Amino acid sequence: MIKVEKLNKSFGNLHVLKDIDMTVKDSEVVCLIGASGSGKSTLLRCLNYLEFKDSGLVIIGGEQIEKETHDLNKVRARVGMVFQHFNLFPHKTVIENVIEAPIYVKKISKEKAIIEAKALLKKVGLSDKENVYPSKLSGGQKQRVAIARALAMKPEIMLFDEPTSALDPELVGEVLATMKELAEEGMTMIVVTHEMGFAREVADWAVYMHEGRIVEVGHPKELFSNPKEKRTKNFLDSVL
Repeated sequence: MIKVEKLNKSFGNLHVLKDIDMTVKDSEVVCLIGASGSGKSTLLRCLNYLEFKDSGLVIIGGEQIEKETHDLNKVRARVGMVFQHFNLFPHKTVIENVIEAPIYVKKISKEKAIIEAKALLKKVGLSDKENVYPSKLSGGQKQRVAIARALAMKPEIMLFDEPTSALDPELVGEVLATMKELAEEGMTMIVVTHEMGFAREVADWAVYMHEGRIVEVGHPKELFSNPKEKRTKNFLDSVL
């Protein structure tokens, strides 16, 4: 579903991603772990074309994507993204947030968008909040609206950039439960997370990144209990 080859990205003199190679198959869940500043979020943003790579290949669904030759809005519709800080439109109700992109990007009718949005809000357990403004929601509810909004574009892949790190601890579970349900339904997902329990339970692969490089890849249970690289072990000792 996603293949990355020799991906590099710099910001000025700061070389953030260094020769990243990664393959994610259809319906796989991959968790990216590592310290802050290791390049995890930048990698996600390059897959969604919110940042543009300096070199290397990004292949999505067998198609090599280049900013010069592709409609990036269509690419972003295929690759949904959920951010750390929700990014909901504060002046729009929950359902207005969810229908916005399908209507304006995918050009579907408002009537159809509303029907689909209601189904998605039911899916994330927020049917009773459709006419509420984001300011009246908890952090966990806002993040579940953000997930519904991303799903409204019917993406092939979902990217999650630390989706629970801005939440109070008691609200983390409801968001992880929604993500777990998506995984069980076969959604291809790449998740930047510090929630090691979620990675251990849900991920097919965990990828440890350090200073812009992929250091180690493995099944979470194996990686967490028996890391092969000293840097991986040091990181896991600090968070587990």
